[in-house]
Amino acid sequence: MSKLPDLEALAIFARVAETQSFSGAAEALGLSKATVSKAVTRLEQRLGTTLLHRTSRRFALTDSGRTLAARAAQMVHEAEEAEAQALDQSITPRGLVRLAAPMSFGMTYVAPALPDFLARHPDVSIDLHLSDETVDLVGGGFDCALRIAALPDSSLTARKLRPIRRHLVASPDYLDQRGRPAHPDDLSRHACLGYAYLPTPNTWRFRHATTGEEAVVRLAGPLRANNADALTAALCAGLGIAEQPEFIHWRDIAEGRLKVILPDWSLPEINLHLVAPGGGPRPARVAALMDHLAAVFTAPLWPGDAVGRRAPLAPASRLA
Repeated sequence: MSKLPDLEALAIFARVAETQSFSGAAEALGLSKATVSKAVTRLEQRLGTTLLHRTSRRFALTDSGRTLAARAAQMVHEAEEAEAQALDQSITPRGLVRLAAPMSFGMTYVAPALPDFLARHPDVSIDLHLSDETVDLVGGGFDCALRIAALPDSSLTARKLRPIRRHLVASPDYLDQRGRPAHPDDLSRHACLGYAYLPTPNTWRFRHATTGEEAVVRLAGPLRANNADALTAALCAGLGIAEQPEFIHWRDIAEGRLKVILPDWSLPEINLHLVAPGGGPRPARVAALMDHLAAVFTAPLWPGDAVGRRAPLAPASRLA
């Protein structure tokens, strides 16, 4: 006997037992009478027992047939319920969504965006995982994620939501004491605070906005962290210079605690993406949350944020 049960034959047999007729079962299932008869015969051969006696005038289940018919009918009922529930969840947002996001961005912007969604979808719950480390969506069982990066090719689907501007920043006290760099090469004489999850965490790469000149700087400084927010206290205390995304430092810039340096030199472009495992149609709960996040993060997020809804979102594209 094979390891998997013959579910098709069991379902057909359950309908035969219910209708007390091969013809009735065939009509109810939209199958030929011969297909129904072969399925019952196949099941009897598989089990090594007779399930029913049939003649041109008489139809009767054996003891084994009556026992199996009851179990098979229950199996069909449960399968129909499971299918109906899955169909319902594919149409109506309902169930759990597992969402991953970067720590600082997640705390400041993603978490506050969720109460409105949950209020509008009371049958949906969210498991929010915050980490700056890139999680394995498929292996970790995540439905979708927000990622701030230049994405590598993969089997994921991705929707670009906005560019993330980054600046070199330092406190006025630091610049008064150590001087303001005029060129990226000057950074070799400064304390540079590092972020561990950059593609090249020990190196900063620059391009001049006008001339196109490129520069590469090796970092040396008193602190490196795996979360960009963790560098803020050291920056404001005047311990060094750091590369920070605008969504972290905009308030410190506005209130004068930090200054942007080397404004004519740009760092490699990174973007906020909404990513999800590739495959077929997504459950309604996942599609609804992704649409909500896309709407939130294509709108301005802080005073002076230049990123807004400039054009309709392009459909998600596969990276690979």
